[in-house]
Amino acid sequence: MAILWKIDPAHSEIQFKVKHLMITTVTGYFRTFNLEVETETEDFHTAKRIEFTADIDSIDTNNDQRDTHLKSADFFDSANHDQLRFVGGKYESHGDEAKLHGDLTIRGITKPITLDVEFMGTVVDPYGQYKAGFTVKGKIKRKEFNLTWDAVTEAGSVVVSDDVRLMAEVQLIKQG
Repeated sequence: MAILWKIDPAHSEIQFKVKHLMITTVTGYFRTFNLEVETETEDFHTAKRIEFTADIDSIDTNNDQRDTHLKSADFFDSANHDQLRFVGGKYESHGDEAKLHGDLTIRGITKPITLDVEFMGTVVDPYGQYKAGFTVKGKIKRKEFNLTWDAVTEAGSVVVSDDVRLMAEVQLIKQG
């Protein structure tokens, strides 16, 4: 019998980091997201379904003007593509570390990616909920997903890097 796990949004965060002017890093978050995982047992090596979505309109980089630009057609085009989606495929585990292979869809473009996953353990919280924790990291090239806006400074520096680092702290709650 399959076990369903759902994300605990109060104890999870989804973020991305991008170099700006190649001298600093801007951090952004998706504030509204969902993740469901189905496993055969309480062991995540048996994961058979992993589905994640994030609402584009929930982007938060701590700068309203930049957030509006990221939601525009120059980047995510939230008017036509309201979510990004990751569907996990193969979960290869080596102890507490794993590789999660799956398909990421942004702006209607789907590409395979591999994420590094660190299993942080399981615990029963003070309310009797059985929880599992993970740290997830990865990297994508934004231009592969048609996030192609570019600008160059007068001195010739790139304004926004093509490399985007993905990071997530995820806490799942066992359902039922």
